Amino acid sequence: MKPVLALYLAALLLASATAALAARKQHAGTYTIPLPAQADYSSMGWLVGQWSGTTVDRGRQGNVLLSFSYALGRHFLLLREEVSLAAEANVPAMQEGMMGILSPGAAAGVYHVTLYSSHGFVMNYVVTAKPGEIDLNPAGGPLTPSGWLFRRVIRRTAPGQCTETVDAAPPGEGFFRFYTASLSQVIPGANAASAPPAKSPQTQR
Repeated sequence: MKPVLALYLAALLLASATAALAARKQHAGTYTIPLPAQADYSSMGWLVGQWSGTTVDRGRQGNVLLSFSYALGRHFLLLREEVSLAAEANVPAMQEGMMGILSPGAAAGVYHVTLYSSHGFVMNYVVTAKPGEIDLNPAGGPLTPSGWLFRRVIRRTAPGQCTETVDAAPPGEGFFRFYTASLSQVIPGANAASAPPAKSPQTQR
């Protein structure tokens, strides 16, 4: 091999190695992933914990267990609920467990929750947080009750006390009061875990 050609090939190899090393260093920097801002759940902090109570409607009698807890580095709120309602005229008894993952929305004070039911339903809600109140309004979902809509309002009535009101709308009709429950906080704050199984409802005579 001629000296000039050998020198040219050596220079070419050195340039290629230098370029590859520079590209490797530059490419390594692209693996940095910016993290989202910490979610602000301060308007719902009073809800974190376990709640227990009974319905207060004249009609259906039942028990409600509700819990809110922080999850995954406080980026999300985990909602769990167990509802047992006694049978009444023309309406069978009902027992349902629910689990939801609540996350912040684009606007301040607006959140989203996907609610999973023990009946197999998967429903989305838009959540609006106000002082001492959160509203959950239906927003579709991949497996909703056919034609039915449900909305929920949780209001703080006193320290450690709240009410949960659930309205239902049959297909093509307006909302009616499904039940209202009066709840007391039994485990506050960070000690809250998943809601335990609901007790069997007792019918008042």
